[in-house]
Amino acid sequence: MHDWIIPDWPAPPSVKAILTTRKGGVSRNQNGAYAELNLGDHVGDDLLLVQQNRALLRKYLPNDPYWLKQVHGAKPIWVDKNEVTPQGDAALSCCSEKVCAILMADCLPVFLCDTAGSVVGVVHAGWRGLAAGVIENSIAEMSSKGDEIIAWLGPAIGPKHFEVGEEVREVFLKQDSKSSSAFTLSHDGNKWFADLFTLARLRLAEAGVTKVYGGNECTFSNPLRFYSYRRDGKTGRMAALIWLTDTI
Repeated sequence: MHDWIIPDWPAPPSVKAILTTRKGGVSRNQNGAYAELNLGDHVGDDLLLVQQNRALLRKYLPNDPYWLKQVHGAKPIWVDKNEVTPQGDAALSCCSEKVCAILMADCLPVFLCDTAGSVVGVVHAGWRGLAAGVIENSIAEMSSKGDEIIAWLGPAIGPKHFEVGEEVREVFLKQDSKSSSAFTLSHDGNKWFADLFTLARLRLAEAGVTKVYGGNECTFSNPLRFYSYRRDGKTGRMAALIWLTDTI
């Protein structure tokens, strides 16, 4: 049985989105590091099993997903242009049944659509991408005003588990002093816990987006449901997927 997460947001009927968990696939090796529905073909899993998992996912989609070569950057890619494995960290589409996709295992997936249901996107937002402006760049590419955008924040490593150094905090504080609200001092006083959800909400607010939902599930603290790179090191990848239909 698969265990899809359907974003709980007021998206128009033409917008479809799902987020996979680790349940419902065939991966099983390496002491369960990839079990079960690993969709990442770059993490050391048996590629045949990854292909089988992607085939299982494909049954629920209108087309093959456009998988990106993710680099923790800030470049959005229009999948409508039919690029083969393009390099970028956000996928956008304004065409029907073009499936945008990103992979993650702690980084924050940010689903985006406009209120008219004419453009969609999904953003791979780790701290590097957030700092580099991947959310702002994606919204600018969508050519919609901020108040016309709806966002949903998927599962990511939570603020009680994402420990970073002072240098990461400084990157955000230099860009926006309000980012201080996203950092709390670690238990030993030498590092900081970062809140990706708050950092994303701040970036969305700066872009004029006020309709923001989700942002309350931690990948690190739920090993039965989610992969987590910070928790396990060797691990699989989940997928966040969004597309448009002809529904009016």
